[in-house]
Amino acid sequence: MSEIEPFFVMEIQRRALELAASGRDIIHMEIGQPDFGAPAPVLHRARQALQESTLGYTETAGLPTLRQTIACWYHHRFGVALSADRILLTTGASGAFMVLLGSLINPGDEVLLPDPGYPCNRHFVRMFEGKAHLVPTEAQHGFQPTVAQLKAHWGPRTRAVILASPANPTGTCIEPAELEAIHAWVREQGAALIVDEIYQGLVYERPPYTALTLGDDIFVVNSFSKYFGMTGWRLGWLVGPAECQRAFQRFAQNAYICPPALPQYAALEAFGTDSLAICEAQREEYQSRRAVVLQHLAAMGFTVPAKPDGAFYVYADCSAFGRSSSELARDMLERSGVAITPGRDFGLAAPERYVRLSYSQSSARLEEAMARLRHYLARG
Repeated sequence: MSEIEPFFVMEIQRRALELAASGRDIIHMEIGQPDFGAPAPVLHRARQALQESTLGYTETAGLPTLRQTIACWYHHRFGVALSADRILLTTGASGAFMVLLGSLINPGDEVLLPDPGYPCNRHFVRMFEGKAHLVPTEAQHGFQPTVAQLKAHWGPRTRAVILASPANPTGTCIEPAELEAIHAWVREQGAALIVDEIYQGLVYERPPYTALTLGDDIFVVNSFSKYFGMTGWRLGWLVGPAECQRAFQRFAQNAYICPPALPQYAALEAFGTDSLAICEAQREEYQSRRAVVLQHLAAMGFTVPAKPDGAFYVYADCSAFGRSSSELARDMLERSGVAITPGRDFGLAAPERYVRLSYSQSSARLEEAMARLRHYLARG
């Protein structure tokens, strides 16, 4: 644990909560916490489950009915024929990564990850005695790695590649053609391709996409947290090859026995017509918020080198203000009451040049946040 860095955004949040407790009005743009919450039909199903079910242990892989529902969703939404037996329900996407990397990684194995990227994924690699190798990415490619970059960083102990689309912190998607080329190369090397799709439903100006269309040897992690607004319910899923499922379940049995029962019963309604209509309306609201934030940031002197086409983040260059992103984020919180995340959480590629802003707040709060930032920067 001494070798694993803390999640610095949580330190920003801790200070933000301290200031709020003292009476300050704090606008939270530092964490990826959807403000909408779970759709009403999901909440209704949860209440039913509390009244009608004993809520004991489920199967380690999760409720068969929910796994079949997810399989049907992949078929109807993406045209992917997927057996429910290849789906493992987990304690959030984090639980999926724990099961996946704990099953795949041996001591000394190397995993390639994009830089910048979500920090906990590289920390999971370290937890299982693997080595996380960060691949610097470029804004011109949307901060997504290319197959040429992965080839340049490939080593004799490379066991897997982890990608994310849409990605955290950049909000960018990897182009399907590039993903197809990466998949072909990784498969040729006998390694595993892992794709984090937890923001899959939150895409703008392009249709949603799943890496599962490329073949049944890809590992995909997804979650009910972001698109469905169920962050605190802690329910995700992992799709992998059929031959891996016994190992995954053996790991899960020993790690946490089974996912929590209540969110599984509630999530049976997540893919219903009414719930999906609510989620789509929320996605459209996120898209409107994105436009507002991008417009304000540009007017204030921030540069967004890769336009986010998914999730609810903007990864902005703050170098024009003459301070590191860590200094700017700390001072901005104290003086303006707006919490944002410095780039140091997300890797080694110029982290003090970038900040991440989450627009998972109401439009009114975002407008207030932008006004505060404008006033803060004007004061210098």
